[in-house]
Amino acid sequence: MLKLSKLTDYATVILSYMAKDYLKMHAALEIAQATGITQPTVSKILKILLKANVLTSVRGAKGGYLLARAPENITVATVIDALEGPISLTECSVSHKNCGQVADCHVQGNWGIINQKILALLEAVTLADMILPIKPINEIRIPANSLFR
Repeated sequence: MLKLSKLTDYATVILSYMAKDYLKMHAALEIAQATGITQPTVSKILKILLKANVLTSVRGAKGGYLLARAPENITVATVIDALEGPISLTECSVSHKNCGQVADCHVQGNWGIINQKILALLEAVTLADMILPIKPINEIRIPANSLFR
């Protein structure tokens, strides 16, 4: 199963909250109260996002955190990368160093293509998209053969 960590999920909640009023300075306590995520967890995530240059910070009594860019310029892929590291479905999507099967593997190129397609989809979704009202959609089906064109 492909699954993001709870911290990454919380990061998208925090950033989506901040994106709704992205020119405003946000304090960790305010974010925690608004999102229902504990303050220690919010603080931890804010530090990670600050280090990844997704956020900027101002110290002091009137300090807090701001998005480093407008919501339409921060992608979901950027958020995932900040918390999880490079997006990679399989080890060989990033490197062949730890794979003893590389010489006989006939699917590694296909995994690379799939990884690129998923990365492109995640790069196409921004924080601005994440704060849009939810529109009911039918089940999305992507034919496997369309991934290899």
